[in-house]
Amino acid sequence: MIPLFKRCLTSLVGMAFAVPMFAQADSAEALAERLAVSGQPMPVESIHETPLDGFFEVRLETGERFYSDAEGSHFLVGDLYENGERGLVNLTERGRNGERAERLASVPEDQRVIFRGAGESRAELVVFTDTTCPYCRQFHEEVPALNELGIEVHYLAFPRKGMSGEGARVMQQVWCAENPSEAMNTAKRTEPLSGAASCDNPVESQYHLGMELGVQGTPAIVLPDGRLVPGYVPAERLADMLGLEAEG
Repeated sequence: MIPLFKRCLTSLVGMAFAVPMFAQADSAEALAERLAVSGQPMPVESIHETPLDGFFEVRLETGERFYSDAEGSHFLVGDLYENGERGLVNLTERGRNGERAERLASVPEDQRVIFRGAGESRAELVVFTDTTCPYCRQFHEEVPALNELGIEVHYLAFPRKGMSGEGARVMQQVWCAENPSEAMNTAKRTEPLSGAASCDNPVESQYHLGMELGVQGTPAIVLPDGRLVPGYVPAERLADMLGLEAEG
């Protein structure tokens, strides 16, 4: 499916994007009211000021984002970087990370399948997983080592083939099980589950949440600061990324 923003911009291909030198400062509220393409209002979720004078970051209800001048007459599509003493800093990605962390923090613990170690928790990873994914099974073998390092693993569901695939059905069984952690272990060993998949469960909502947050495959590991790490990563490397060392 073509993203909404790209569909809206098809009539604007070839437009030269430029920042007006003397653009009048305008409020985000006023921009949200006037923002439209080909006369059609855009579904604005939020608008924020940026360090780029006269430009605002626009986030649509679809999750897409771009930059607009105060009049809504010129758009910039892409990531905004700050070139400072620390080198290039991707401000757009930093904003996505913060939003991703905030969205995931709102997922209740009783909708997650959680693996904790016996010791004190030092960090928490949220991992979008699919029980039919070989690399997810490989990652699951690292969970005991992560727990030993004090790193909790919180699984959310992301059936790669959508809600009609085998992965979705199995994960619904996992989330419906009396002991979801044990059911997850069983499913990751590719052993069959006997429980029902028809309870009220969050698999579909988590699948859509993953797509909104930029998940494109599994495993998709989200660090505490919201950074998205795609694919299998060994426990020791994840600990390094989290700034953790093995306790002596």
